[in-house]
Amino acid sequence: MNIAIIGAGLAGLTAAFELRNADAKADVYEATDRIGGKLYTVAFEAGPTDMGAEAFLARRKDAVEFFTELGLGDSLVEPSGLRSLIWSNGEARGLPTGGVMGIPSTSETVAHLVSAETAARIDDEANREGFTWDTDGDMNVGKLVRERYGDEVVDVILSSLLGGVYSCTADDLGVRATIPQLAEELDRLAEAGDGKVHLSTAVANLERSRAELPTGQGAVFNTFRDGYHELYEALAEQSGADIYIDAFISEIRREGNGFRLKGGEDTVYDHVILAVPAPTAALLLKEVAPEAAQELQSVKLANSAVVGMRFATDEGLPQNSGVLVATGADDVKAKAFTFSSRKWPHLAERGGAIVRASFGRFGDNIALTATEDDLVDWALDDLKTITGFDGREAGLEEIFVQRWFGGLPRFDEHHLATVANVRNIIDKVDGISVTGAWASGVGVPAVVADARVVAKQLL
Repeated sequence: MNIAIIGAGLAGLTAAFELRNADAKADVYEATDRIGGKLYTVAFEAGPTDMGAEAFLARRKDAVEFFTELGLGDSLVEPSGLRSLIWSNGEARGLPTGGVMGIPSTSETVAHLVSAETAARIDDEANREGFTWDTDGDMNVGKLVRERYGDEVVDVILSSLLGGVYSCTADDLGVRATIPQLAEELDRLAEAGDGKVHLSTAVANLERSRAELPTGQGAVFNTFRDGYHELYEALAEQSGADIYIDAFISEIRREGNGFRLKGGEDTVYDHVILAVPAPTAALLLKEVAPEAAQELQSVKLANSAVVGMRFATDEGLPQNSGVLVATGADDVKAKAFTFSSRKWPHLAERGGAIVRASFGRFGDNIALTATEDDLVDWALDDLKTITGFDGREAGLEEIFVQRWFGGLPRFDEHHLATVANVRNIIDKVDGISVTGAWASGVGVPAVVADARVVAKQLL
């Protein structure tokens, strides 16, 4: 069987690896000049440093087991456990503990970030009439929390946290699409009662169940000691696939019982796996699955940029893992900072300081229009404004600017329905499969799991 995989990011390489022991020949096509997709480790003089994703959810044991199968188990490292901050109203204050992705069950943990009026509204939520929750649908996160808790919780806390993960504000995201554990608890409450539910009750129940988990589970997040290149290079090498970079596939067309790729090798493929962003998949499916292509046109992407900086000293850098910036903060342009050498002990061992500044949310064009010099200057200026750490005086030894054009899809309240519709259509098209973050959800474990399922179904 001849199989073509379009896209040499995490999804495409994982699918290729899963096919390695099959009686199949896999060709992987990558339009850019490198493999890895949104995983990108650059060679700083002090050591490899990630400029894309920099951690994964280690509680996903299937992912840990998969990385161990790849021979990378000894490369996994844990964070320091230092807390993050939120920058709001010209002040850096502690990130709230508890809750679910910044949504609290009471005002106790967020009172230092919101007004007394908002705190009272949070604590009174369970006493007000409940809201109707659709167990078969989704709801906008921002709209829900604004209605139940008020604007401050969304603008100061929730959008800061979700923005760091999804490059979107809460108003651009769906509950079920981005906080599935909360959606599942709301499902349970709706089915157990009259369909009316309370947000604070659902969050409190999740906090209670989390507290009842056994101890000794290890850190929530892990990363790779030498960066994510360990993962994508291991997948590429062990897959045994032929990987073509700078190979732009512009069309998939049927030929007999198979498919030919415009821009690919002179081969008719029995099966094609699309492991590309949704808009690219829409273009490539126009001829072979036009209905799926039409559905995918509704998936929009967020642009962002990362400025990685290495300083000669870390003196004066706060003992925190990073800072999230509240939406509406007009005194800084960055949306977040990761103090990488504070967050990861193995990076601290290199000496000095490594800091990543992130810019851009869905709907803005900062990653598209800002010059590299502007991004670096803003990163240094904002870092000093928020923390007092003067990066220029500390000795800026290395800089790397990475723009992520269409880095993440917008997981709004309609996204899961779109994915389900596309999957249903593709299931009826013999010889075509789709995978990737838009189909699986954000996060390395989710992308890996979906790509493995797609490959196994093909086999």
